[in-house]
Amino acid sequence: MPTAFLFPGQGAQSVGMGRELAANVPAAKSIYDRASKVLGYDIAEVCFDGPAEKLDLTVYSQPALFVTSVAALAAINEKFNDAVESCGYAAGLSLGEYTANFFAGVIDFEDALRIVAERGAAVQAAADAVPGGMVSILGLERDRVEQLCAEAAQGEVLQLANLLCPGNLVVSGTKAACERIAKAAEAAGAMKTVPLAVAGAFHTTLIQPAVERLSNALKNVRMKQPRIPVVSNVDALPHDDPEEIRHLLVQQVVSPVRWEDSMRWLIGRGVNQCFEVGPGRVLRGLMKRIDRKLECRGVMDA
Repeated sequence: MPTAFLFPGQGAQSVGMGRELAANVPAAKSIYDRASKVLGYDIAEVCFDGPAEKLDLTVYSQPALFVTSVAALAAINEKFNDAVESCGYAAGLSLGEYTANFFAGVIDFEDALRIVAERGAAVQAAADAVPGGMVSILGLERDRVEQLCAEAAQGEVLQLANLLCPGNLVVSGTKAACERIAKAAEAAGAMKTVPLAVAGAFHTTLIQPAVERLSNALKNVRMKQPRIPVVSNVDALPHDDPEEIRHLLVQQVVSPVRWEDSMRWLIGRGVNQCFEVGPGRVLRGLMKRIDRKLECRGVMDA
């Protein structure tokens, strides 16, 4: 039974995440302890106690999600016999792609955590420099949303950022452009538009200043060939060459997340069971919209 591990991205965080794992699984607690030494602050306290205003800051939420997902990995074999050994594929939504590459042996824990922390800081700085936003658009096809982006941009940045599942697309751009497309999408028949609580226009050219900083951070990190395929957000394909993976991880911050295409690639390889490894239920919800027959289980709430 081909199995894939799926790792969540920013937005899945919530205060209290990982507390039970750390209390009940010694290996999970040790992950938080190791991470705190690398980061120079108590990441467990941020995850367990918040406050939400702090946890939701990109500079904290990205390392917090990475560490909590790795802690969940430590608990998997206690809950699901031999799940790790039988896992043949991995994918992660945006930030989660770093966790997927850690799981696949591409990058070790300490290096991955340092890069994730730098990524969070770089993206936060870029977002602070040019205020932007993101809007989830439900119930419209991709072609129609792209057309609305072109019309609502009015010379500003506005583009598809997350292609999540049928009828669930996220656009990203300047705040004014996001406000315009929200109104236009509703007028065009969208079921719903939801402004997202994020720091900026992620996965667009407005985050370009983060590229050089992230590239420099990744430049000297040792990366190995993955032991299992990891599907890239950029092109919805796996890659074996560590240098290509390094390049794609940089490009990912300014490229649309092709999540639906990534899941369809896995389904095309015969994957019929997935585990959402980390907090939240977002990835399971998306999978139900992509293929209702595919079993997708949670780890942290199982």
